[in-house]
Amino acid sequence: MKKLLVWGMGLCLVLAFTSCKSSESAYKKAYEKAKQQELAEAPAAEEAAPVVAAPVTSAPAAAPVAVGNVREEKIQLVSGEGLKAYSVVCGSFGVKANAEGLKNKLAAEGYNALVVFNPDRNMYRVVAASYDDRMQAAQARDDFKAKHPNNADFQKAWLLYRVY
Repeated sequence: MKKLLVWGMGLCLVLAFTSCKSSESAYKKAYEKAKQQELAEAPAAEEAAPVVAAPVTSAPAAAPVAVGNVREEKIQLVSGEGLKAYSVVCGSFGVKANAEGLKNKLAAEGYNALVVFNPDRNMYRVVAASYDDRMQAAQARDDFKAKHPNNADFQKAWLLYRVY
C-alpha cells in the first residue's frame, strides 16, 4: 500500500512539472515583444526627420510688445507706495512675510516693489512695477522677464489691473 502511495505521488509530481509549457507569463512575453518593436522603430524615426539649419539673411525686426491676458482683481496696498492701475506681478504668497521677503530682494535690485493683498483670494501679490498705461506695464513685464531669464518663477510674471 505504501509503495502504491509513493508511486502515485511521484506520478503526480512528474505530471505537474511536465504539463507546464513555460515558466514565462504571457505578460512578460508581450512586454518583450513590444520592447523589440520599439527598438526596431526608433532608428527609423531618427532618419526620417533630418534637421537642416536655415541661413539667416537679416536681423529679426523688433517684436511688438505682447500685452496678453490681464487679470482684474480688487487689491489693497500693504507696503510700499505708488500703486497704479496696471502692475507687474512677479510673486504670489499666502504668507505676508514671504511676500515682504521678495519685496525686499527686489528693492535691493533697484525695483520700486510693492506688496498688495487680494482679500477675495487671501493672497499677497508682489508687484515689481506699476503703471497707468497697459502697454507700459506689458513692456515692463517683458523687460523684467528678460532681466531674469534663469528664474523660472519670474518667467511667470503677469499683469494685474486694479479694480476699485
